[in-house]
Amino acid sequence: MYRISARQILAIAVLSALFAAAGVACFDRWGARLQQPTAAFNSDDAKTTANIAGITDPSVATDEQNNIEVFRAISPGVVSINTTRQPRGFFDAGGSGAGSGSVIDEQGHILTNYHVIEGADVVTVSFGGDKAYPAKVVGGDPDTDLAVLQVSGAESLHVVPMGDSDHLVVGQKVLAIGNPFGLDRTLTAGIISGLQRPIEARNGRIIEGAIQTDASINPGNSGGPLLDSQGRMIGINSQILSPAGGSVGVGFAIPVSIAKRVVPQLIRDGRVIRPKLGVYPRSVADIRGVRLPVEEGLLVLQVDPNGSGAAAGLRGTSQTEDGDLILGDIITSIDGEKVAEQNDLFRILDKHQFGDVLQVEVVRDGRRQTVPVRLLPDGQRRVIRR
Repeated sequence: MYRISARQILAIAVLSALFAAAGVACFDRWGARLQQPTAAFNSDDAKTTANIAGITDPSVATDEQNNIEVFRAISPGVVSINTTRQPRGFFDAGGSGAGSGSVIDEQGHILTNYHVIEGADVVTVSFGGDKAYPAKVVGGDPDTDLAVLQVSGAESLHVVPMGDSDHLVVGQKVLAIGNPFGLDRTLTAGIISGLQRPIEARNGRIIEGAIQTDASINPGNSGGPLLDSQGRMIGINSQILSPAGGSVGVGFAIPVSIAKRVVPQLIRDGRVIRPKLGVYPRSVADIRGVRLPVEEGLLVLQVDPNGSGAAAGLRGTSQTEDGDLILGDIITSIDGEKVAEQNDLFRILDKHQFGDVLQVEVVRDGRRQTVPVRLLPDGQRRVIRR
């Protein structure tokens, strides 16, 4: 056994204390800067039961008190976004737009809707009052209607904390903060009217699992937070269903669970890179004049030779020298989920990452079989041995 003297023990203790003090000082000074800008999207943090400063436990507060406290605590983190688009031709006079957003970290990242900043040449952000800060578009995802901005120069940023949208219930109280019709930081309250509503993004892609609410949402509210009674963001207000363009109590918010998946990629890469199956399909329901063995599914017309489907052996449609049609695989389900149209395929793929193996059920030569397909990045074709 190695023996050490009392003097050595004392020296070690002093050095340890110095290192510990230096470490604490460094973390106190630079720790916030070293944190990942997407730390707010940690699902474990979102599930904490600790109350936000200034918000009393809703179970012991009156409804009025809860409304007041949530607004006071969260509204400083809700911003007004104004955009300008320059003219793009003789018949295009340009234009301007407005929306809302939420500060999501201390680095000045702001979460909003993609349609709020789509096509904008100049974007400014206001934290209340007349002063506006220039903002840059960090990234956008039209498929989920989400975008991230970043503003610099603003002091004392108030981060809107993330919540949990996976365990919501119909009837639960919600609050919305935004800037409808240019009115600065407006609070509206209501309940969750429905869950798992499919809504359509402007590019035609379906956004699954939207939150329906009767809290008033009007033009200008887009991109602002939908909050639970604890003051945590559970959704991003996005759309209203209205024949006249005003709120009639049917609004929709994108679940924060989607934002947690998308925003880190937007901050890192500026866009969302989604896995693809590497096939060019068409819904069986849209095919006329050809007798098919099933009534629902996606007929593979062509296979990308460098894609995941080709590596797994999926087959496309072809013709013989005599002109006879040889049908390709008809995809009927993936991992047990029925596939009838392209949006079904998009919805399933959105849940997965590169490297995942999907069990793709196909009808080939009139018989059903399952083909394992590993999702690979473009240009990384590898054959799966079975």
